Amino acid sequence: MRSKLFVPGARPELFQKAFASSADAISIDLEDAVPETMKAHARGDVARFVRDLDRDHGKVILIRINPLGSMHFDADLDALVGLDFDIVNLPKAESANDIATLAGAIGELEKQRAHRRPLKILANVESPRGLRFAADIALASPRVMGLQIGYGDLFEPLDIGRKHAGALEHVQLAVRFAAGEAGIAAFDGAFPDIADQTGFREEAMRAKALGFRGKSCIHPTQIAAANEAFMPSGTEIAFSRKVVEAWRKAGALGRGAIVVDGIMIDAPYAAKAEAVLLQAQRLAV
Repeated sequence: MRSKLFVPGARPELFQKAFASSADAISIDLEDAVPETMKAHARGDVARFVRDLDRDHGKVILIRINPLGSMHFDADLDALVGLDFDIVNLPKAESANDIATLAGAIGELEKQRAHRRPLKILANVESPRGLRFAADIALASPRVMGLQIGYGDLFEPLDIGRKHAGALEHVQLAVRFAAGEAGIAAFDGAFPDIADQTGFREEAMRAKALGFRGKSCIHPTQIAAANEAFMPSGTEIAFSRKVVEAWRKAGALGRGAIVVDGIMIDAPYAAKAEAVLLQAQRLAV
């Protein structure tokens, strides 16, 4: 999921347009993007749209539900579990117990309803507490497939400037390491300045360098930059091929470390090269 296009749940006229985009995933929001008075109506629109989708649409579908403790949490799950989508996005996750509660509720509903496969969970890290317990959240359930940063909810109440590189990198590294401990993906948060394409691209490239798998897009004009940033470059692919070939030959000779293009290569570097080639194959680069 290099790019996840955000779609307000209260704007059904945008649903089909989002699916016509080049985004890898569509993230339909029932939380912040939907006014309180429209929650029930939006929930129904989203459920109908997903129910009527052609199964060969080729997109990953996420739906961001309302948070635990809200009056809409149970109603969201009741309306959605059993439909043909991929990931429940939980906002404001702050503990392993939050994930356990969500996973348990999903499991109970799945027992009652026909479904393609068990729904996965993408947990938003968007509070100081959530950041502190990010690893616990990541490890709380096999359903958790990734952590996603919510910069707005995390930074704005604390008056932390979004362009403060130290703050941004601190959060990114904390989330990336937490996801790494659990062996799951980390996804970078949205970039709010739609007109600043350069800023979006630079932030996406920094996230890629820190091992993130993709980035949220709040407008279709950001999709191409996200797809490009999180795609292996030609240089990366060529070097990875050299590494994999050399490592396999070295293994046959019983060597535990080699040099490729002047760079010392051992097991972690070889594993990364394999992962780059697998990603390139999956994306048909």
